[in-house]
Amino acid sequence: MSSKKNDAPRRIAADNRRARFDYEIKEAIEAGVSLTGTEVKSLRTGKATIGESYAAQKGGEMWLFNAYIPEYLEANRFNHETRRPRKLLLHKREIAKLANAVERDGMTVVPLKIYFNDRGRAKVELALAKGRKTHDKREVLKERSWQRDKARLLRDRG
Repeated sequence: MSSKKNDAPRRIAADNRRARFDYEIKEAIEAGVSLTGTEVKSLRTGKATIGESYAAQKGGEMWLFNAYIPEYLEANRFNHETRRPRKLLLHKREIAKLANAVERDGMTVVPLKIYFNDRGRAKVELALAKGRKTHDKREVLKERSWQRDKARLLRDRG
């Protein structure tokens, strides 16, 4: 039994489950995120939300906007701003690739989850995604419902 790097369980701090419904995910990229000490401690409690957040290029760097990381209660006056823009740590070619896809193809960079890797570093899983129309969302719901019913029928038959 071989042990790979990705086999280690990741502690998920925030999950954007709605993104998989609202967007058609084309590609996923892992990025580091620059955080302060109180943000890391607050993330470990698992109360962060990234439902309305997005990533965009600004000044040649990628930033995560509108991600909510609640204040760390024990930090009192040394606390952080809850919705401040946070710098994403990516290589220049990855930034260029994401920026080109956003400009050229009209795609969006959406965070799927924030988690801690096996070394205890906070990471963000970004997705290059295309927005779905309402009728596409209905099709996805129908397909999921049918897959669920099909699995139930097959399980009941034996």
